[in-house]
Amino acid sequence: MTTPELPFPTPEPEPEQPRRTWPWIVLTIVAVLVIALVVWLVNRPTQDAPAAETPTATESPNPSPTDTGTPTDDTSSPAAEGCPAAGDGVPAGAGTHEIVDVDGDGRPDTAWLTGGADRAFGITTASGATFSAPIESASPVAASAIVQLVAAGDATAPIALVDTGREVLLFSAADCAVTPTQNAQGEQYTFDKGFTGFGTGVGCTEVDGELHLAGLNAVSDDGTSFTVSRTFVDLDTGAQTATNGEEETVAQDAAPDDPVVTTAQETTCGTLVAGQDGPVEPQ
Repeated sequence: MTTPELPFPTPEPEPEQPRRTWPWIVLTIVAVLVIALVVWLVNRPTQDAPAAETPTATESPNPSPTDTGTPTDDTSSPAAEGCPAAGDGVPAGAGTHEIVDVDGDGRPDTAWLTGGADRAFGITTASGATFSAPIESASPVAASAIVQLVAAGDATAPIALVDTGREVLLFSAADCAVTPTQNAQGEQYTFDKGFTGFGTGVGCTEVDGELHLAGLNAVSDDGTSFTVSRTFVDLDTGAQTATNGEEETVAQDAAPDDPVVTTAQETTCGTLVAGQDGPVEPQ
């Protein structure tokens, strides 16, 4: 009896291998992460490029059309325009000299003197304004003048000293006008030049950085030694009025050629000397 042969076993088919898709998934995830990192790096704030600031209460988000974007000095003041142009200018034939700025525009001005019976002292500013006043003096000596800024009230004011040889006439040159400075009696303030015995000259002494006007008197019994005294003159604002201060002695037993004596016999103010640093009446 034979054993029936079993049929030869047919090999089972191998199971189908799954697709290998995981590498693509990994690559996709990596690409997404790289893109996200790049976007973050581009948009993150840095120390060199701070985020936009919110305007503070003192900043204007909409600057005015006149804002030039350049810093300005809020404490600076515009230059003064000077006296308005008026008058006929310097008279023909007048003696002239450049003087300090009297109207505050930062430019030097011109003082002048005319001769003759109607002689006058005047100023013509760089802005074109001309103002003057007559010289009321019987002195036959040719007049000379200087103009200087001196202490007046709580500030300074331009004054003119017109030397006629016998006396020195004091004028205010403030407020675009030449006006005689008044004394306590309501008359024009004058300094004696030895003619009446009340003084011999005029000077200015610097006190706290400002020039102070003073009358000077150099007296001598024998002509070989001098005593020099000084009387400060107090001026109000604009140098419209003048009053005398206390007299004080500044030198004793001074020689005739001592500068303290020679200066007390001149008309000066600061470094200015009448006859040299100002106009002289033409002859």
